[in-house]
Amino acid sequence: MTVATALMPIPGLIDPVPVARPLAPRADGRVELIGMSKDAIRNALETEGLEAKQAKLRAKQLWHWIYNRGVSDFAAMTDIAKVQQPWFAERFVISRPEVIEAQVSSDGTRKWLLRTHDGNDYEMVFIPDADRGTLCVSSQVGCTLNCTFCHTGTMRLVRNLESSEIVGQVMLARDALSEWPSRPEGRMLTNIVMMGMGEPLYNFNNVRDALKIVMDGDGLGLSKRRITLSTSGVVPMMARAGAEIGVNLAVSLHSVRKEIRDEIVPLNRKYGIEQLLEACAAYPGANNARRITFEYVMLKDKNDSDADARELVRLIRKYDLPAKVNLIPFNPWPGAAYECSAPERIRAFSNIVFEAGISAPVRTPRGRDIDAACGQLKTASERQRKPREAVVAPA
Repeated sequence: MTVATALMPIPGLIDPVPVARPLAPRADGRVELIGMSKDAIRNALETEGLEAKQAKLRAKQLWHWIYNRGVSDFAAMTDIAKVQQPWFAERFVISRPEVIEAQVSSDGTRKWLLRTHDGNDYEMVFIPDADRGTLCVSSQVGCTLNCTFCHTGTMRLVRNLESSEIVGQVMLARDALSEWPSRPEGRMLTNIVMMGMGEPLYNFNNVRDALKIVMDGDGLGLSKRRITLSTSGVVPMMARAGAEIGVNLAVSLHSVRKEIRDEIVPLNRKYGIEQLLEACAAYPGANNARRITFEYVMLKDKNDSDADARELVRLIRKYDLPAKVNLIPFNPWPGAAYECSAPERIRAFSNIVFEAGISAPVRTPRGRDIDAACGQLKTASERQRKPREAVVAPA
């Protein structure tokens, strides 16, 4: 059987390298409705034979049941005739990612190991706080950026997640938190960060389409001010992200010296710090009310000196950036080549940036005991995969 493929760009030091990836439809042949726009649902219904006027009505009803009520069974949709419900069930599906493992940290952080319909594993994390709850959403299975301090970066990239799989993470979290029917007030899940596995801007179309559903007032209804997209610095896509998605921007900076950033964030060899900061300065909608967040992992004797802090301040001022800096204590993982900066060194770094009038809070690590902290998303999926590979390994 011939396997259909599509080209997926993988960043290289000079040009993207096109890599074929298999397109795997659902084994049962049904069409997934999660992740489709309203118009796409209507078109799908028409393709299956519904008359245009009825397709428009049914699409509106389906949208409400899916995103306002959280229903995944057509039989529960009371305004669709019982005789027609099997017709929908035979052709369409409203699914969630398969949960392989769910863990809860001692600090309340939750992590899910999820599996796609074609057998690929990825993770998502929910971080509860007193006044908010943040869902850390993945955009790819694995990652291609090879950031040396990040455990996820040591994984191979398997494929992009489809819009259905991105939206599905939000739906699954709502299920777990018992947040149906959807409502604007009293939610535990208040914020979304595209900071899970993968580089969102290398899966731009699917991330954009998924977030439009998340932000739709008739859909999941989360304000764009409550959503943050994090990039390691895919400069050509940043302006499009601002124009077509319009959410808050976070940038994985981690160093202000070329030779160090080249090492720990290899994408810097393609899009350097100056290019990256120029793109930040041009990001649509950035202002003092919607500051750009610079993420900065603190690595002992690597990027944590007073001189590094002062250079960070100089660059933010040079580009007149409305910015804040999140200082992230390095989260250890087996085989890592780095150590976390000492607490007093992190405080000194933070004080230099604060004294320059730039917010520089130190992020409290969350979920370390279940490998759910920043840069640790790999362990569970690797642990699950190895036993499966061992079973089929040749003698």
